Amino acid sequence: MKPVLRYIFTFLFVFSFAATIVAQENSNVKFGKGVTQFSAGDFKGALEAWTDLYNTGYRSASLAYNMGNAHFKLNNIPSAILFYERAYLLDPADENINYNLQIARTLIVDRFNEIPELFFVRWYHFVALSMQTNTWAKISLTSFILCLLLLSIYIYSSNYRYKITGFWSAIFLIVLSLSSLNFSLKNKTLVFDSHKAIIMTPAVSGKSSPDSSGTDLFVLHEGTRVSVEDHVGDWYDIRLSDGNKGWVPGSALSII
Repeated sequence: MKPVLRYIFTFLFVFSFAATIVAQENSNVKFGKGVTQFSAGDFKGALEAWTDLYNTGYRSASLAYNMGNAHFKLNNIPSAILFYERAYLLDPADENINYNLQIARTLIVDRFNEIPELFFVRWYHFVALSMQTNTWAKISLTSFILCLLLLSIYIYSSNYRYKITGFWSAIFLIVLSLSSLNFSLKNKTLVFDSHKAIIMTPAVSGKSSPDSSGTDLFVLHEGTRVSVEDHVGDWYDIRLSDGNKGWVPGSALSII
């Protein structure tokens, strides 16, 4: 029975590996098709190819960035900003993403006095986004395993020098493991649950309550970025960069 199980596990491993390779190749083909169409000036065709790829669940900073470029070429500024923002979350250090995002933001109507983010919070987010969630998780796990190995050297070694080296190295690795785990969780929150959104309709009123009968508090225009605080049914409680709050219908925004 054991040889049979071994063959089954081997087959499943090879099959899953092959399926991953095929899926990656298909993604590369679709992405390349979009690049060719974009280079030829067929921005709508490129966007359709990239959107099909995006809808399969494939995510990358390059894909989101190029989708933003296609939307920008088609003069769909709010969608361009939406995908530039998504690309930024996947690669915040990319100069092209940052530059194009700033250019797109100059084309929106709304201007607010933003409450500045504390510098250490900004750097904390930047470091968390510098690598993917799984990469941080792998660093955390590897560091933890190495920490256990060095602790065993500290506990069982009779050599004083080895014990001291093992102890302090284990301390360093456990700190690295916990920090990496924290960055992994923060990265996941920022990328997949950012609580940020882009206004997609030409104009929408922020209401005092989650219904159309609420008092109008302010008017927002397409392309404006907001923070999502809560939602009731199809209404979202949003906060502006200047601190003001109000309710808007879910159809008026897209989550980053």
